[in-house]
Amino acid sequence: MAKLLISTQIHENYGAHDWDGTGECPQYWKAKGGSDYVVKKFKGSRSDAILAVMGLSSQIECNNEYLRESIIDWKIVPDNYMTEFEKDQLDHMGKIQFSPKKLVW
Repeated sequence: MAKLLISTQIHENYGAHDWDGTGECPQYWKAKGGSDYVVKKFKGSRSDAILAVMGLSSQIECNNEYLRESIIDWKIVPDNYMTEFEKDQLDHMGKIQFSPKKLVW
């Protein structure tokens, strides 16, 4: 069994913090990390994964004056695969408190 891992990049528009909502919003985008999403029990091929990522993008991606979240990578990984964030939690806290967000395809 495998799972589909989807990774994103988040950008925040610092220019929008003082924007009053009128006229054009100032643009000052900064990268702010990202998120991981998983589809568990993924039984598809590479082409199935592409279709899944495209189909799930509307649940993941965001684009407004304040925030943008975009898919930057995806891969099919073994069921026991842990993200770097999960590994860090195990190393520092002895347990995983924050897992990737789960999606259904």
